[in-house]
Amino acid sequence: MADDEPITVRASRVVYENPWMRVREDAIVRTGGVEGIYGVVEKPDFALVIPMDAGGVWLVEQHRYPVGGRYWEFPQGSWEDRPGVDPAELAAAELREETGLRAGRLDHVGRLFTAYGYSTQGCHVWLATDLTEGPRAPSVEEQDLVARRFSHADWLAMLADGVIQDASTLAAWALLCARPPDGLPFSPACQRE
Repeated sequence: MADDEPITVRASRVVYENPWMRVREDAIVRTGGVEGIYGVVEKPDFALVIPMDAGGVWLVEQHRYPVGGRYWEFPQGSWEDRPGVDPAELAAAELREETGLRAGRLDHVGRLFTAYGYSTQGCHVWLATDLTEGPRAPSVEEQDLVARRFSHADWLAMLADGVIQDASTLAAWALLCARPPDGLPFSPACQRE
Protein backbone atom coordinates (compact mmCIF):
# COMPACT_ATOMS: atom_id res chain seq x y z
CA MET A 1 0.00 0.00 0.00
CA ALA A 2 1.34 3.46 -0.91
CA ASP A 3 2.04 5.85 1.97
CA ASP A 4 -0.29 8.48 0.53
CA GLU A 5 -3.25 6.07 0.21
CA PRO A 6 -4.80 5.31 3.60
CA ILE A 7 -7.09 2.62 2.15
CA THR A 8 -6.52 -0.02 -0.52
CA VAL A 9 -9.54 -1.71 -2.10
CA ARG A 10 -9.17 -5.49 -2.44
CA ALA A 11 -12.62 -6.21 -3.88
CA SER A 12 -15.88 -4.43 -4.53
CA ARG A 13 -19.44 -5.67 -5.03
CA VAL A 14 -22.84 -4.03 -5.55
CA VAL A 15 -25.15 -5.08 -2.71
CA TYR A 16 -28.20 -3.01 -3.70
CA GLU A 17 -29.28 -0.96 -6.69
CA ASN A 18 -32.40 0.91 -7.83
CA PRO A 19 -32.98 3.77 -10.31
CA TRP A 20 -31.95 6.40 -7.70
CA MET A 21 -28.91 4.89 -6.01
CA ARG A 22 -26.42 2.08 -5.83
CA VAL A 23 -24.86 0.70 -2.65
CA ARG A 24 -21.54 -1.08 -2.90
CA GLU A 25 -19.45 -2.85 -0.30
CA ASP A 26 -15.67 -2.66 -0.62
CA ALA A 27 -13.28 -5.09 1.04
CA ILE A 28 -10.45 -2.81 2.17
CA VAL A 29 -7.06 -2.77 3.85
CA ARG A 30 -6.27 0.26 6.00
CA THR A 31 -2.83 1.65 6.76
CA GLY A 32 -1.07 -0.83 8.99
CA GLY A 33 -2.65 -3.83 7.26
CA VAL A 34 -5.97 -3.84 9.11
CA GLU A 35 -8.68 -5.38 6.93
CA GLY A 36 -12.29 -4.27 6.91
CA ILE A 37 -15.27 -3.31 4.81
CA TYR A 38 -16.62 0.03 3.67
CA GLY A 39 -20.18 0.67 2.48
CA VAL A 40 -20.56 3.42 -0.15
CA VAL A 41 -23.79 4.95 -1.43
CA GLU A 42 -23.37 6.08 -5.05
CA LYS A 43 -25.75 8.83 -6.15
CA PRO A 44 -25.48 11.48 -8.86
CA ASP A 45 -24.69 15.04 -7.88
CA PHE A 46 -27.64 17.33 -7.33
CA ALA A 47 -28.31 21.03 -7.69
CA LEU A 48 -29.49 23.22 -4.82
CA VAL A 49 -30.84 26.66 -5.68
CA ILE A 50 -31.10 29.65 -3.35
CA PRO A 51 -33.85 31.80 -4.94
CA MET A 52 -33.40 35.27 -3.46
CA ASP A 53 -34.32 38.87 -4.05
CA ALA A 54 -33.90 42.03 -2.01
CA GLY A 55 -36.90 41.14 0.15
CA GLY A 56 -36.40 37.48 0.94
CA VAL A 57 -35.80 33.88 -0.07
CA TRP A 58 -38.01 31.17 -1.52
CA LEU A 59 -38.23 27.78 0.19
CA VAL A 60 -40.07 24.58 -0.53
CA GLU A 61 -41.69 22.30 2.02
CA GLN A 62 -42.32 18.65 1.40
CA HIS A 63 -42.70 15.38 3.22
CA ARG A 64 -39.38 13.56 3.64
CA TYR A 65 -40.26 9.89 3.95
CA PRO A 66 -37.06 8.56 5.60
CA VAL A 67 -37.48 10.90 8.61
CA GLY A 68 -41.27 11.02 8.58
CA GLY A 69 -41.90 14.76 8.49
CA ARG A 70 -42.39 17.90 6.44
CA TYR A 71 -39.45 20.30 6.26
CA TRP A 72 -38.57 23.64 4.67
CA GLU A 73 -35.51 23.68 2.43
CA PHE A 74 -34.11 25.32 -0.68
CA PRO A 75 -35.25 23.79 -4.00
CA GLN A 76 -32.96 20.90 -4.90
CA GLY A 77 -32.81 17.73 -6.93
CA SER A 78 -31.02 15.51 -9.41
CA TRP A 79 -31.79 13.67 -12.61
CA GLU A 80 -30.89 10.04 -12.07
CA ASP A 81 -31.54 9.29 -15.75
CA ARG A 82 -29.06 12.03 -16.78
CA PRO A 83 -26.26 11.96 -14.17
CA GLY A 84 -23.89 13.94 -16.40
CA VAL A 85 -26.29 16.83 -17.04
CA ASP A 86 -24.86 20.35 -16.96
CA PRO A 87 -25.29 21.58 -13.34
CA ALA A 88 -26.63 24.98 -14.49
CA GLU A 89 -29.30 23.31 -16.63
CA LEU A 90 -30.28 21.11 -13.70
CA ALA A 91 -30.45 24.08 -11.31
CA ALA A 92 -32.68 26.13 -13.62
CA ALA A 93 -34.99 23.16 -14.22
CA GLU A 94 -35.29 22.27 -10.52
CA LEU A 95 -36.11 25.90 -9.70
CA ARG A 96 -38.87 25.99 -12.36
CA GLU A 97 -40.19 22.55 -11.46
CA GLU A 98 -40.47 23.11 -7.71
CA THR A 99 -41.30 26.82 -7.43
CA GLY A 100 -42.36 28.02 -10.89
CA LEU A 101 -39.62 30.66 -10.67
CA ARG A 102 -37.33 31.58 -13.55
CA ALA A 103 -33.95 33.13 -12.81
CA GLY A 104 -32.70 36.03 -14.89
CA ARG A 105 -29.34 35.46 -13.24
CA LEU A 106 -27.93 32.16 -11.95
CA ASP A 107 -24.58 32.25 -10.13
CA HIS A 108 -22.60 29.16 -9.13
CA VAL A 109 -21.70 29.60 -5.46
CA GLY A 110 -19.73 26.37 -5.02
CA ARG A 111 -19.82 22.60 -4.63
CA LEU A 112 -20.29 20.62 -1.42
CA PHE A 113 -20.46 16.96 -0.48
CA THR A 114 -23.59 15.96 1.38
CA ALA A 115 -22.22 13.03 3.40
CA TYR A 116 -18.75 12.10 2.19
CA GLY A 117 -18.27 9.63 5.01
CA TYR A 118 -20.50 7.19 3.16
CA SER A 119 -21.69 8.72 -0.13
CA THR A 120 -20.21 9.93 -3.41
CA GLN A 121 -22.97 12.50 -3.91
CA GLY A 122 -22.05 16.15 -4.30
CA CYS A 123 -24.17 19.27 -4.41
CA HIS A 124 -23.75 22.24 -6.75
CA VAL A 125 -25.00 25.38 -5.01
CA TRP A 126 -26.56 28.15 -7.11
CA LEU A 127 -27.91 31.59 -6.31
CA ALA A 128 -30.94 32.54 -8.42
CA THR A 129 -31.79 36.24 -8.70
CA ASP A 130 -33.81 38.48 -11.03
CA LEU A 131 -36.74 36.14 -10.43
CA THR A 132 -39.99 35.95 -12.38
CA GLU A 133 -42.92 33.72 -11.50
CA GLY A 134 -44.46 31.11 -13.78
CA PRO A 135 -46.22 27.75 -13.59
CA ARG A 136 -44.77 24.92 -11.50
CA ALA A 137 -44.21 21.43 -12.90
CA PRO A 138 -43.63 19.16 -9.89
CA SER A 139 -42.65 15.55 -10.46
CA VAL A 140 -44.82 12.70 -9.17
CA GLU A 141 -42.74 12.56 -5.98
CA GLU A 142 -43.28 16.30 -5.41
CA GLN A 143 -47.06 16.56 -5.63
CA ASP A 144 -47.30 17.61 -1.97
CA LEU A 145 -44.57 20.22 -2.32
CA VAL A 146 -45.37 23.78 -1.18
CA ALA A 147 -43.32 26.79 -2.35
CA ARG A 148 -43.33 30.04 -0.39
CA ARG A 149 -41.37 33.27 -0.12
CA PHE A 150 -40.08 34.29 3.33
CA SER A 151 -38.77 37.71 4.27
CA HIS A 152 -35.11 37.87 5.23
CA ALA A 153 -36.13 38.48 8.86
CA ASP A 154 -38.41 35.42 8.87
CA TRP A 155 -35.70 33.31 7.18
CA LEU A 156 -33.09 34.30 9.77
CA ALA A 157 -35.58 33.55 12.57
CA MET A 158 -36.20 30.10 11.06
CA LEU A 159 -32.45 29.48 11.07
CA ALA A 160 -32.05 30.67 14.66
CA ASP A 161 -35.05 28.68 15.89
CA GLY A 162 -33.86 25.40 14.34
CA VAL A 163 -36.77 25.20 11.89
CA ILE A 164 -34.36 24.54 9.00
CA GLN A 165 -33.01 21.04 9.48
CA ASP A 166 -31.82 20.17 5.99
CA ALA A 167 -28.02 20.02 6.13
CA SER A 168 -27.63 20.93 2.44
CA THR A 169 -29.77 24.05 2.88
CA LEU A 170 -27.78 25.13 5.92
CA ALA A 171 -24.41 24.47 4.27
CA ALA A 172 -25.47 26.26 1.07
CA TRP A 173 -26.53 29.35 3.05
CA ALA A 174 -23.22 29.37 4.95
CA LEU A 175 -21.33 29.12 1.65
CA LEU A 176 -23.33 31.98 0.13
CA CYS A 177 -22.76 34.18 3.19
CA ALA A 178 -19.03 33.42 3.14
CA ARG A 179 -18.59 34.27 -0.53
CA PRO A 180 -21.52 35.97 -2.27
CA PRO A 181 -21.15 36.39 -6.05
CA ASP A 182 -19.78 39.71 -7.31
CA GLY A 183 -22.11 42.30 -8.75
CA LEU A 184 -25.28 41.41 -6.88
CA PRO A 185 -27.70 44.33 -6.63
CA PHE A 186 -28.15 43.44 -2.91
CA SER A 187 -26.23 41.55 -0.24
CA PRO A 188 -27.50 38.33 1.29
CA ALA A 189 -29.09 39.04 4.68
CA CYS A 190 -26.72 36.77 6.59
CA GLN A 191 -27.09 38.22 10.08
CA ARG A 192 -29.95 39.35 12.23
CA GLU A 193 -30.11 43.07 12.92
